[in-house]
Amino acid sequence: MPKSLSLFFAVFSVILMVATAIAIAHNGWLAALFFVLTMVNITIGFIVGAKMKRRNQG
Repeated sequence: MPKSLSLFFAVFSVILMVATAIAIAHNGWLAALFFVLTMVNITIGFIVGAKMKRRNQG
C-alpha cells in the first residue's frame, strides 16, 4: 500500500478515536457511532492493504 494511503488511514483513524473520546463525555450514542466508524475505517484499511499486497504479488 502506498505510504500516502497508509498515512490517510492512520490519521483518519486517530481523528475518529479522538472524536470517540470527546463524545464519551457528551453523548453515549454518538460515542458508539464514532467507535463503530473507527472500527470500520481500520477494517477497510486492512482490507485495502491486503488486496494491494495480493495484487502486487501476482
